[in-house]
Amino acid sequence: MNVKTKYGKLYGVGVGPGATDLITLRAVHILNSTAVLAIPKSSESLPSFSWRVCSPVVQENETQEKLFLHFPMTKDPNILIPAWDKAFKEIGLRLEKGLDVAFITQGDPSVYSSWSYLLEEAPERWPGIEIEIVPAVSSITAIPASLLTPLADGRERFCVLPATYGLEDLEKLIQDFDTIVLTKVGQVVPELIKILKEQNILENATYVSYGTTDRQRIVKDIESIKNETCDYFSMVIISIRRRKGVLRGISDDSE
Repeated sequence: MNVKTKYGKLYGVGVGPGATDLITLRAVHILNSTAVLAIPKSSESLPSFSWRVCSPVVQENETQEKLFLHFPMTKDPNILIPAWDKAFKEIGLRLEKGLDVAFITQGDPSVYSSWSYLLEEAPERWPGIEIEIVPAVSSITAIPASLLTPLADGRERFCVLPATYGLEDLEKLIQDFDTIVLTKVGQVVPELIKILKEQNILENATYVSYGTTDRQRIVKDIESIKNETCDYFSMVIISIRRRKGVLRGISDDSE
């Protein structure tokens, strides 16, 4: 027999990479049936990107609360921790009233998402709380689809790393993987170009910003944007693909 806790249910709902019509049917159902939508904002003055993506599929409902929460884009724990604590307390006030809360997140909740911090905190703050994660189309698969570029096939391997932390590992990863997905490249494009030129694979890299949306921009000559202010959430796909999948593998084995 299932015993309901004193708290409402907490959902982590991914709304995909940017295109509203890539939101899953399950996400649409949760967004329209939950008492509170917790909507993260990276800026006090700018609209929430995740809300812009999913708001067209959220039906008018005067009883549903739209709870906008500020999560600053910084690595400074002195700023980040108080902001998160304030947001968690706001969410907790609703859960403690028995209201279900859906925390919406850009992309997939399990991939470099702010949801992960809430997921870790929730069992300690609200013991016994019921949690459900609603997966989504991730930019990690959506962007290669826009480029008609396979991530991996047959014997191939791919990896994903955030450019803001991982560029120091890139030289080794180029040797070990056939496709490399770099997320959050906006602030490091000049440094990335320098590394790619040193490794002689600059032509293998493609830059994409606002992927899957009507603002999507694809740049194959990424050196042409090295002096631009690039979008923080932009990505670069490095497609090396030395092993060429199963057909190349069969050919290799027959020799």
